[in-house]
Parts: sequence; structure tokens; C-alpha cells
Amino acid sequence: MLVLNGIPSTYQEWRHCITVDCNIALTEPFVGERIAILSNAGCEETRRFEQLYGIEHRKAVLGWFRQAQQESTKKMLHS
Repeated sequence: MLVLNGIPSTYQEWRHCITVDCNIALTEPFVGERIAILSNAGCEETRRFEQLYGIEHRKAVLGWFRQAQQESTKKMLHS
């Protein structure tokens, strides 16, 4: 796994970083909250994120949270 400057560049790297390195569970409430915040360009937290990592990385991370949400939904449907 190649994480450039500690910043994940793929979904797999990001998921590992969140769930293993940071020990954060990608629960439905957490993922939903992050999607809401990162979708709101006017949110102070979103503006800080963009200042630190750039708009393209924000879009990528938002997509990864959406992917995690879809995977969680599929898993629940098949349980």
C-alpha cells in the first residue's frame, strides 16, 4: 500500500487508514455525517478540509464515504 505523505490516494488505502490505522468504525451514522459535511461547501469544516488537502481530494474522500455507505447498505441487504 502506497500512501503518499500519509494521505491515501485510493479507496482501499483510505479505508485501511480510517478503520485500521485510526480505529474508526465506518458506522452508518458516522458515514452519513461525514457525507453531509463534505457535501456542504459552505461548512467551515469543509472549507478547512479543502484548504489543507484541496478540492479534488475532498471530492475523492466524499466519493469514498459514499462507496463505504453503498457497501454497508449492500451488506445489510444480504444479511
